[in-house]
Amino acid sequence: MSYASLWEALGGLGLFILGMKSMSEGLQRLAGEGIRRFLERLASTRLSSAFVGSCLSASLQSSSAAAILLVGFVNAGLVSLYQALGVMLGTGIGTTLAVQFIAFKVSIASQPLIFVGAILKFFCRRRRWVYAGEMLLGAGLVFLGLHTMEMGFVPLTERAIGFGIGDSHFPWRIAALLLGALFAFMLQSGSAAVGIVIAMTGSGLVKYDYGFHMVIGEVLGTTAIAAIATISGTLAAKRMVVIYFLINIAAIILVLLFPQSFQNLVHYITPGVSDTAAPAAAGAAARLLANSHTLFSVLSIVLFLPPLGFFVRSAKVILPGREKGLEFEANCKFIDDRVINTPSLAMLQLRNELRRMSDIAASMYDDVVEQFFRFDAKRTLRINKKEEALDVLQREISGFLAKLSRQPLSTEMALGIPAFLSTVNTLEHMGDQSEVIIKCLIKKKENKVIFSSTALAELKNLAVRIGDLVHLALGSPEDVTETILADARALKDEIDRLQEVMHANHVQRLTDGKCTVMAGVVFSDIIAAFDKVAEYAFSIIKLGRGNENA
Repeated sequence: MSYASLWEALGGLGLFILGMKSMSEGLQRLAGEGIRRFLERLASTRLSSAFVGSCLSASLQSSSAAAILLVGFVNAGLVSLYQALGVMLGTGIGTTLAVQFIAFKVSIASQPLIFVGAILKFFCRRRRWVYAGEMLLGAGLVFLGLHTMEMGFVPLTERAIGFGIGDSHFPWRIAALLLGALFAFMLQSGSAAVGIVIAMTGSGLVKYDYGFHMVIGEVLGTTAIAAIATISGTLAAKRMVVIYFLINIAAIILVLLFPQSFQNLVHYITPGVSDTAAPAAAGAAARLLANSHTLFSVLSIVLFLPPLGFFVRSAKVILPGREKGLEFEANCKFIDDRVINTPSLAMLQLRNELRRMSDIAASMYDDVVEQFFRFDAKRTLRINKKEEALDVLQREISGFLAKLSRQPLSTEMALGIPAFLSTVNTLEHMGDQSEVIIKCLIKKKENKVIFSSTALAELKNLAVRIGDLVHLALGSPEDVTETILADARALKDEIDRLQEVMHANHVQRLTDGKCTVMAGVVFSDIIAAFDKVAEYAFSIIKLGRGNENA
């Protein structure tokens, strides 16, 4: 009998996890790219950041997924440490919305939801209806899995060991907190972990007080997942996780020091449950645990959101160190929307930002050339980071230029904006081609493609000569003289001749059987990418004369 009940509980657990996964995917697909755009448009205030965190966690149906996504945005430099901490605090509210949804346990609605969800998912043609069906199907499976899991746990209650230790033992509370954190870490979802605790408590397998501490410990599991995501991340991302961990520890300590006061407050805000009601009474445990999680999340925001600026200022003391390659942070450093009404200042800021973007593109190309002489995996990661920075800068600068173009401008400034925009786009395209070259080199290493010494020497020579053109173009893109333009034409003609010779030699090697087909394909792709880099560099030099009048 106990084995049958165990399998029933495990089957319910499987249905519950499957439902959470399906509901999460449906919500994410319905949201689409809106999640990314929403996060990128973060305001700088504490409340707006917390609100965005709540929406993000609720949309993803997982505070862990929200934390991982946020770490990626911090690594890319899309959000600041101040914004990221506010968002992380807000994810608890998003999680608690899902927990409240689960706690109602409307098992009678599970079958209709599954039916309607399946119809929409498998018989509708419009994508949004299909995604909505997937979300409804997941919701139905969540309710059905909870009911099945709770029914399976009931016969196991008498055999439960280790859940009846008295409240007076402080280590017991620590064990419950860590077990809740382990659930959240293993399931990769705080709301799923709390749902399982609700089912175990409702069946009587776990006492209410034990389940209460497991629910509070869920935030530690989310923090651990975020910490793992920052292992190879930036120093800013690591500081975010460390400060968030300290905030959670402080909040948990407050609950451990005043457990009775906290639980009395939970009873007070729970309809139909008085201070003296049995916590594990039928239907009461789920509401109490869900409200415990809600109250904990709200109090964390109320207590720790106001001093957020202090935590950010203390970040360098808490986790000292210097960010490597900080000059390639994706965020714009010079342009400021507040000076958009002063075009002369805005143009000065644009020149500084464009110069910084040019430096990133030039250093990125230099790193690419170094890979031909000594390939380094860490350098490849640095190149990818710079390419991401160029993408972000292109988007931010283009948006600033669009806003500036709507201001009353002089003729010279108005004519300079298209040149600025073309230069920004060309720099981003140059970064794309540098990334293509790196991908070719990685393909060469993975497939063990061998270039002849002659072919490799030709590539190195071409890379260096194009590097001369790149530095000529990006060294002073706003001050192009006739001499610089003449030097650039001479370099471009020399590069074109080199490419013609390389193509002829390449065909000869293929004819003589000295070059494999795979080596030939990689060789040709690299030359094509180098040729585009040279074209972009030369076009920037020609555009530079247009920028002189800006």
